[in-house]
Amino acid sequence: MKILVIGNEDRYKKYMPNTEIIKEADITFCTLGTSDEDLIRLGKDAEVLLVDAIAPVSKNLIENLPNLQLIHSEGVGYNAIDIHTAKERGIYVCNNKGINSGAVAEQTILLMLGLLRKVATGDRSVREGDQLKTKEKAMIEGITELADCKVGLIGFGDIAKATAKRLHPFECEIYYYSRTRLTKEMEDEFHVTYLDLNELAATCDIISIHVPVTEETTGMINQEFLKKMKKTAYLVNTARGELIDNEAMRQALIDGDIRGAGFDTVYPEPTTKDNPLVDLPDDVAGKVLFSPHIGGITSSTFYRAHENIWSNVQAVTNGQRPNYVVNGVLKIRRG
Repeated sequence: MKILVIGNEDRYKKYMPNTEIIKEADITFCTLGTSDEDLIRLGKDAEVLLVDAIAPVSKNLIENLPNLQLIHSEGVGYNAIDIHTAKERGIYVCNNKGINSGAVAEQTILLMLGLLRKVATGDRSVREGDQLKTKEKAMIEGITELADCKVGLIGFGDIAKATAKRLHPFECEIYYYSRTRLTKEMEDEFHVTYLDLNELAATCDIISIHVPVTEETTGMINQEFLKKMKKTAYLVNTARGELIDNEAMRQALIDGDIRGAGFDTVYPEPTTKDNPLVDLPDDVAGKVLFSPHIGGITSSTFYRAHENIWSNVQAVTNGQRPNYVVNGVLKIRRG
């Protein structure tokens, strides 16, 4: 089996399971940013393409790898892969559905708590010798406990479920919006209450996004949505940066339409210091808490992900359908 990898070679080698399929595979590694021309040259006989979750896989690349049977994201995201061209050619596109749900849920709650407790400004104040001044200011302004918050989850897939499960012990009220409402049994299981999107925006003290990037969801957190939120509310995004209209979010923070925001992911990646959500006025910068898109990259996540990736490679080698096919291909077209 000839395999082309677009991603970090050291990472792939670290998390590879000890299986026969890997020992027998002919693997070529390419770094992120390698041109289609070079990928086609190096992987012209590739039967499997394994890609970093943010690596673009274009129509041109897919059409010029004639032996390709499987394209597999290393993560959950696959929006950079041309799944339509792959489907036309009968090539499986797979992801690692749910593999990082617990890890991202932890990061989501970390950002919620970090915003409520102003951990970034608090850390800086202690380093600068202003500990007591900052403490006295916090006592006057007040600190909100997570238990006192209404938390709204937009989307209710694997990560949102894991987040709700972890939020429940904090004793906050948990609401959700999803295109398909859960059964009452599932709502009871996860201790969540359904609200339509507009009501959720107007009701919740913290809103957390957990939807994939689609034509419908791209830029869904726009000026109209932000205007519906409480001025005292926070927004948290551990999903994808494309879900947020950057300019609208920037203006909402400057105008005080919302109290603050926590971002594990910002569009585009890599995030640069001139990004409109990063290059904020000094009096606004403290409203935002960033993490460098690390929510889903725990060691446990990678071990689980690579177990699944290579299990799927083995399945395709055996003529079987892999799991978590995202482009609707039922069977490889051969010949």
